[in-house]
Amino acid sequence: MTAAIQVVTTIDTEEGATRLARMLVERRLAACVQVAGPVASVYRWQERIEEAREWQCLIKTRADLFDTVAAAIRALHAYELPEIIAVPIVAGDPAYLDWLRREAIPP
Repeated sequence: MTAAIQVVTTIDTEEGATRLARMLVERRLAACVQVAGPVASVYRWQERIEEAREWQCLIKTRADLFDTVAAAIRALHAYELPEIIAVPIVAGDPAYLDWLRREAIPP
């Protein structure tokens, strides 16, 4: 059985986050993308402390699609180094996880 993951990224505009979410679902790289925000981010970048208002995308997909999802995020993203991290989904409703695996299919 293919493992399920949640990929997390942030983006600088709500419109960009929605565009990314729609693209990933339309291409069947994700079963679902939730856009949350705005969120306040504080981080160090190029030796400075930065603050930004961002929108977080929570991308539900299959582990075997991670590289393709990451490439799609980088292609659409305005940041020089976007956050792209994945966490395993270690448990979940079996029916939901079956749906996720059916909807996110390899290209």
